[in-house]
This record gives sequence, structure tokens and C-alpha cells, in this order.
Amino acid sequence: MPATEDGAGTPAEAENIHKVDARTLRGLAHPLRLRLLAALREYGPATASGLAERLGESSGATSYHLRQLAAYGFVEDDPERGKGRERWWRAAHRGTVFDSGRFLSHPDPAVRGAVDVVLHETATSHAQELNTWIGTMREWPEEWREGWDISDFQVRLTPDLAEELIGKIHELIESYRGQVPEGTEGSADVRSHVHLFPRPAE
Repeated sequence: MPATEDGAGTPAEAENIHKVDARTLRGLAHPLRLRLLAALREYGPATASGLAERLGESSGATSYHLRQLAAYGFVEDDPERGKGRERWWRAAHRGTVFDSGRFLSHPDPAVRGAVDVVLHETATSHAQELNTWIGTMREWPEEWREGWDISDFQVRLTPDLAEELIGKIHELIESYRGQVPEGTEGSADVRSHVHLFPRPAE
């Protein structure tokens, strides 16, 4: 079950995690909507014009797609900031999860197409984030140039054991949440991408 949020994958039952259904999946399945939602989760509330500047899009496009995300429950007005002329938006949930296996075999081709869009855009986003880090890592202190990882492993598993492993990885990452207070000297927000998938035999 893929999970996306502001820091790491997390189980559906965790606090403020939205489980996507077939209807809301179709509403999310657009490259710009996925980018808008990710930006609001990572950087906090923003206006359509602010997001347009950050993402290199027109404010008309960001405004339209923010309203669509709101219609499907992914974003909402930020009442603490929306007192001026511009409308402020915030993410409605810390993360989202969905059952990709069920959607990949869904009888509605629109749902199958939607899950393809979300999965491929998520994979593209992960690759871009990693490449950005590699391209800028020389700008970070030496401690952070040692405190990162890019590894791959191959083990033989059954589907049940693969699901168990995913759950343990998610639990381990979640166990670190909240250990470092905001503003701690030398700290940074750390991104974790979890990719686990079978490989065909030769």
C-alpha cells in the first residue's frame, strides 16, 4: 500500500492520514495537483500565487487545481491566514495511503489510469528529490555529507513477508518522528523514500 506524506511512508491508521478511495484517487491523479499537495505538506500554507511562483506555474492553473483538490478533500482553507484578498490553502492531512493492488485491477479503466498516474508521478518526484540532493550535497556541512544513504538490497521473500518488511520499515521511520524539536541546531528535515518490489527471474 503506497504511502506519501511530508516525511515518510506511514500506516493508514496513523494520525491524520487519509486513505484514498476510487473517487478521490481520480481527483488526485494530475501531475500539478500532486505537486501542489506535496508543496503544501512540505512547506506549509500558501496562496495560489505563492505556489505558482514556487512551482513555475501560472497562478490561474494553481488556483484551479487547488479548488479541485479542495473538492476532493485534500486541501482546505487556512482560516488563520485567509483574512486578506488572497485565499490561503493548507493540506488537510499529513499524508495519504491507498491500496494500489486493488486499484490496478479495478473494473473502471479511469481508476486504473488514475493509479498509474499517481504511481509514476510519485516515482518521478522521488528521483528528482534524490538527484537534487546529489547535485547540492557539497553545499551541506560535512556531518550531513556523511549522514545520508543510497543503497539497494536483494532478498528472497514471499508476498506476506514483503508486506511484513514494509510495515517494519514504516514503523522504524515513525519511531524517529518527534525526537528532534523544531529549530534544533544542526538538524534538518530528512526525506525517506521506501521502494520495495519484486524482480523477475532470469
